[in-house]
Amino acid sequence: MKILITGAAGFIGSHLCRALLAEGHVVIGIDNLSRGLISNIASFSDNKNFSFVFGNVHDKSVSGNIKADIIVHLASKKIPRYSDGLQNLGEGNLMLNVLVEKCVRDNSKLIFASTSDVYGKNPLLPFNEESDLVIGPTTVRRWAYAVSKIHAEHYIIASSEVSDFNWTILRFFGTYGPNHDLSWQGGPQSVFIEKALKKEAIEIHGSGLQTRTFTYVDDTVNAIVRCINDERSNGEIFNTGSDPAEEIAIIDLAKMVWKMVNGDASEALIKYIPYSDFGRYEDVMRRVPDISKLKRFFGFKSAWSLEAGLLKTIAWQRELSASK
Repeated sequence: MKILITGAAGFIGSHLCRALLAEGHVVIGIDNLSRGLISNIASFSDNKNFSFVFGNVHDKSVSGNIKADIIVHLASKKIPRYSDGLQNLGEGNLMLNVLVEKCVRDNSKLIFASTSDVYGKNPLLPFNEESDLVIGPTTVRRWAYAVSKIHAEHYIIASSEVSDFNWTILRFFGTYGPNHDLSWQGGPQSVFIEKALKKEAIEIHGSGLQTRTFTYVDDTVNAIVRCINDERSNGEIFNTGSDPAEEIAIIDLAKMVWKMVNGDASEALIKYIPYSDFGRYEDVMRRVPDISKLKRFFGFKSAWSLEAGLLKTIAWQRELSASK
C-alpha cells in the first residue's frame, strides 16, 4: 500500500516508517521539523519506497497532490505545560480539517493518533474504550490537549457519517524509546535518563505518587501496523498500551532509571517541583489501559516490559549523550 505519515521525522513516526518500509509498503513522510529530526529518518532516507516532504500539514498545498491508501496522522502538539493551549486547539484543528477533506476526496483511510489523556480525571480504572471522558475546568490550560483530541475524535466520526470514509482512532498510553524527544515533550523517561547520566537531581512534579502505564515504541508501532493491515480496524477506537500490570508511580520510575544508569550503590538524587510552579495546573493521579479490545481483534500482546524497554532506551540515550 501507499501510506502517508504526518510527523514522520518525529519519535513514533520514524519508527513507524521503518516498520512499514520493512513490510514493502510505499511511505511518504511529511514533517515541518519543529520537533522531528532529519537524523531520525536518515537510516532509510535512501530507500526507494520512501519519500520525504518538508512542510506544514495544515498547508493544503503540501499534501494536495499526494494520493495514499492510508493516512496516519501523528503530527501533534503536546500537553501545554510549558506553552499555551492555543496551538493545541488551533493547529490541531487546522491539520485535521485538511486531512479529513483529503480522505473524503481521495477515498483514503485515516488512522488518527489520539491519547490516553482523553480519559482525564475518570477514577474508574482500567480505562476501556467506552469509559467516560472526564475533563477538568477550562481555566486550567492543561486540559486543552485532551479537549483537542476529543474534538478530533468527534470530528472524524461525525465527518465519516456524512461523507463515508474509513477511520481508526488509537489512544496512545505513554510511548517511549529511542528517538524520543529529550525534553519533557518526550515524557519523563527522557528527562530522568538525562539527569541520571549527568548524576543530577531528577525533578519530580508534584508528589511523585501519580502513576502511569508506559509503552515501549515497538509495541505502539506494532498496534498501528495491525490497524493498517487489517480492515477489521475500520470504524474502531483502540487503547494502545502495555500490560496494565506495568503501572508505576513516577517516583518509582525515577528511582528505577537512576538504578539502571548508575547502579545499586548510588542513591537517587530527587528534587520535588510543586505544580504551582506551572501556574494553575492539574495532574491525573492514575492512568491504566484496558487493552483487551486490541487483543480480541488482533491477538495483540505487549512484547516489552518496562524494564526491558528502559534498558534499550538508556543504551540509546547514553550513546547519544556520549557523541555530543
